[in-house]
Amino acid sequence: MHWTSSVSDAPSFSEAVGQVAEQISVNLDGETPDITIVFVSRHHAPSYFVAPELFSSLLKGRVLIGCSASGVIGSGREIEGRPGVAVVAGVMPGTTIHPFHLKQDDMPDADAPPEKWHRLLDVDPDRVQGFLLFPDPYTIRPDALISGLDFAYPNASKTGGLVSGGSGPGTSALFVNGSVRRSGATGIAFTGDIELESVVAKACRPVGRPMVVTEASENLILKLDGEKALPCLQSVFRAATPESKSLIRRSVQIGILSQLAGESDESSEYVIRNVLGMIEETGAVAIGDTVREGQVVQFHVSDSETAEQDLRGSLEDYVADDYRIPSAALMFSCLSLGKRLHGQPDHDTAIFQDLVAPVPLAGFFSNGEISTRDGHTRLHGYTSSFAMFRQGARERVQGR
Repeated sequence: MHWTSSVSDAPSFSEAVGQVAEQISVNLDGETPDITIVFVSRHHAPSYFVAPELFSSLLKGRVLIGCSASGVIGSGREIEGRPGVAVVAGVMPGTTIHPFHLKQDDMPDADAPPEKWHRLLDVDPDRVQGFLLFPDPYTIRPDALISGLDFAYPNASKTGGLVSGGSGPGTSALFVNGSVRRSGATGIAFTGDIELESVVAKACRPVGRPMVVTEASENLILKLDGEKALPCLQSVFRAATPESKSLIRRSVQIGILSQLAGESDESSEYVIRNVLGMIEETGAVAIGDTVREGQVVQFHVSDSETAEQDLRGSLEDYVADDYRIPSAALMFSCLSLGKRLHGQPDHDTAIFQDLVAPVPLAGFFSNGEISTRDGHTRLHGYTSSFAMFRQGARERVQGR
């Protein structure tokens, strides 16, 4: 495999695309990329409709995919709060790339057989190695998409990020080959000589103790351990350290175990969701996900030190576990991370390049991160997630 990435913060969209296209072409020594993955910041929204045509005319790649973003990542730089265009492109011998676009109404019902998914995507479940997914959270249910793909393609890894940069339905952009879509999800199924591996680093730490949801309604937690949820949160705050109290005031999250109480084990991981608000009249706490009675939850806070420690630990574990240098990597980082959390630019990309390798890296700041670990696909919040691309056979990395 031969990959490269480039990024530009030129305020003019055509100038930015010209800059990244020139760098990509030089780094690939004139080879035509089999895949071009592009991320365009919301500052270039007026140019979304011309993006695929412009990228295709300059890079002439075989498959183009991408999306809009709040901020973009490329070539070791994280561009936030200003215009940005990031591209990663690769020559992938022995790999077949199957791009697709799905709308909410296209997806099979939850009780549909896996063959419906196979027909919809026209991809053989025995051949697919992995999926790259960019769902728009305003117009498609990412959880239904992920669970459907897990059901239909249980042996394939899934990775990606929820599209950002929009403010409601129809304001984001999805790019697939020569077209721009304003809803649904775009993605790629990879078959052939490729491995796609996820590494996830959390930016949150727990406060208080684990509790069991004893009464709930959709995204409202009504009672925890038999007590109203809001007083439970207030008790966590009162018992917290001064530092944790400050973090709770700024932003409090909640971790949810997928297993019910009594089913969890040491390998269980909390999936982090936002605490959206409190209802004083009923004592309920509203969160950014549906919740079931019997689930175990624990309140969390995010801080820079925890985020860096987990990032370093996760990447060090990846390197220590039968390490092979990836040919390229994609990074999907929560909107609340980056400069907002660390107070400096390029924090996570610098650590990645230092601990893993200075390989081609691109991505964006997302509304949620998708990864598969140990055969289970999760939709995360408050993480930096990496998708490592490697050929199935051991190889020496190429790319700049």
